[in-house]
Amino acid sequence: MTLKITPVRVLRTGEVPESAVLPVADGTVTLWRLPVAEDPGAPALLDAEERQRWKSLIREDHRTRYLAAHGGLRRLLGQYLGMRADEVVFVREDCPLCAAPHGRPAVRGGGVHFSLSHSEDLILVGLAATPVGVDVEAHPKAEVSALVADSLHPREREEFARLPLEARPAAFARCWVRKEAYLKGTGEGLAGGLDRTYLGLGPEPAAIPGWSLADVSVAPSYEAAVAVAQR
Repeated sequence: MTLKITPVRVLRTGEVPESAVLPVADGTVTLWRLPVAEDPGAPALLDAEERQRWKSLIREDHRTRYLAAHGGLRRLLGQYLGMRADEVVFVREDCPLCAAPHGRPAVRGGGVHFSLSHSEDLILVGLAATPVGVDVEAHPKAEVSALVADSLHPREREEFARLPLEARPAAFARCWVRKEAYLKGTGEGLAGGLDRTYLGLGPEPAAIPGWSLADVSVAPSYEAAVAVAQR
């Protein structure tokens, strides 16, 4: 199954998409970009747990980002599933590592798989008919990429060390989003270990059995990737 990514669409704050056709199981992933902006209607869409998380955030920019991300996700899922945004119920699948119910987030009753990621002023949502993971990251500062690169796969650490200093932040971010997308898709999250699976820092991600993985262009100074299960 070949990964097919539809052109990234932008969902304006507080709106719903005019058309929303559920993805089919042919490797297609639909990607939506959501801007980080004030969304006054979002709090009314959240469930009790989401509302508690939102209120617990101290920084105003974090609260704005949370509302934009979760309000936008609910509006998208409601449109795709034919229900009101506040009627969407989220559950957690079993973790593939320990079987406890803290694995990949899902919609109760199924219908579509989704993944949500945000970094600074950009939010990315992926929708597919099979398990999917997306991740987006702004290019980090050079000292941050150098520090965190030590947690990568040994081959990736070697690739990182060979790069000129000015190329390292973007290359590190490219590798990081590939790993996050894949680990979100499997439901393992960062507990799955950044050093376990080699995905590479080069122009194309390494192949992973059972998964299709690709980089996505979303905005200058950002890297993004999507992974979808092959079925």
